[in-house]
Amino acid sequence: MELTKNIFFNTDKLVANSTVKISYTGKLFQNQAEKVFIHYGFGFNWENLGDIEMEKTELGFQAEITLDNSDSLSFCFNDGNGNWDNNDNQNYTFAIEELPTSLILQEETGLDAHPRLRRTYIWSKKIRLAIYKIITYLPKLISGNYKRKISNDE
Repeated sequence: MELTKNIFFNTDKLVANSTVKISYTGKLFQNQAEKVFIHYGFGFNWENLGDIEMEKTELGFQAEITLDNSDSLSFCFNDGNGNWDNNDNQNYTFAIEELPTSLILQEETGLDAHPRLRRTYIWSKKIRLAIYKIITYLPKLISGNYKRKISNDE
């Protein structure tokens, strides 16, 4: 996902407590810098500062950052020689979203959890058996090759 020119993330949204890969193809990469560092912080006050040397690839420089519970991620880039890409003194700032609780699976506990699983398992077995019988015996019925067992009493 491209959020601004020359900066890409490996995800659609920045979500709290997750890891995101940042790819950079900005002016430092275009000027063929040998090394690029990402200087980052969280929130309005740039808390939990960090600096990471980015890995140089054919597609740009890349680094992984673990996001915290803050509301935003801010960062800028430098090449270690005093050259900076800080979005014309604005820095690059992106919102961090909280993980929606509707996506978190809640484990069922208690006595009713196992009977529900058992009921589902039994129904899946019944459905499989019915499909097996249809596949096996329906063609025989249609072709007339199905012979009914005759008891010895008749």
